[in-house]
Amino acid sequence: MIGITGSPGAGKSTLTDQLARVLRAEGQRVGILAVDPTSPFSGGAILGDRIRMQRIAADPGIFIRSMATRGALGGLARATQDAIDLLDAAGFDTVIVETVGVGQDEVDVVSCVQTCCVVLVPGMGDEIQAIKAGIMEVADLFIINKADREGADQVERELEAVKSLAMPQGWDPPIVRTIAQQGEGVAGLLAQVRSHGRWLRDHGRLARKARERARLRFESLLAEAALRRAKALAGPARLERAIQGIADRALDPYSAVIEILGEV
Repeated sequence: MIGITGSPGAGKSTLTDQLARVLRAEGQRVGILAVDPTSPFSGGAILGDRIRMQRIAADPGIFIRSMATRGALGGLARATQDAIDLLDAAGFDTVIVETVGVGQDEVDVVSCVQTCCVVLVPGMGDEIQAIKAGIMEVADLFIINKADREGADQVERELEAVKSLAMPQGWDPPIVRTIAQQGEGVAGLLAQVRSHGRWLRDHGRLARKARERARLRFESLLAEAALRRAKALAGPARLERAIQGIADRALDPYSAVIEILGEV
C-alpha cells in the first residue's frame, strides 16, 4: 500500500499514473484510490483524476476509484480504508492511495498505507510551508517532482537541512527526483519504495503500521457512531436550542456539549 500526498498541483496524479504503468509492465494488478475534495457549498466533487488517468483506465489490470472526501478531514475519504481492504481482498498486488493534498491536519494517509510518499515541486513557493505543516513526520520518502524546474537543488538542500534536525526514526527518508510527465525517475522511485518495504519487514514495523491503521479506523468509527447517537437521543429541538444559545452568547459551546452528553 503506497500513499501519494503533497500540495495540490504537485503532480500526484501523474506520478500515480506512471507508477501504475511500471507496475503493470511487471505483471502486477494495481488498485488506485484517488480522493478529491467535496465542495462545502454544492456537496459535489469533480473527481478529475479519472480524466488525468485516462491512458491507463482501460487496462483490465488496473482499477481506479475516485472518492469524494464528503467533508472528512485527514486528506482521505471516510470509506478509503474500507476500499483498501476490498482491493486487498480482490487480489490486487499494489494499492496506491492519492490524497486530496495535505495541509496541517491532512496526514491520515500515513496510517492507511505502508509507505507514504510526500511530493514537493520547486518554484511553487510552498516548499517550506509543506515542511512547517508537519509532513516531515509522515514522510517515508520525499519526491521532488518536476525536477527539471529551476529551484530543485534548493528544495533538496532545504529538505536535507530539515531532515538533519529531525529525531532519528531508524529510517532516513530518501529524496528522489522525478519528472513524472516524461516518466523520468519513476523506476528509481519504485526501487526506493521497495527498499522501505524491506526495511519495514526486517525491523518488524509492519505490525506497528497495522496497529496504527486499526486505531485510526476504530476511533473514526467510534466518533461518528457517538455523534449519531448523541444527535438521535438529544433530538433536533434540543440541539437547535443549544446552537442558538451559543450563537446568542448565552451559552458557551463547552457547557452545551456537557449538557447534551449528560442527557444522553
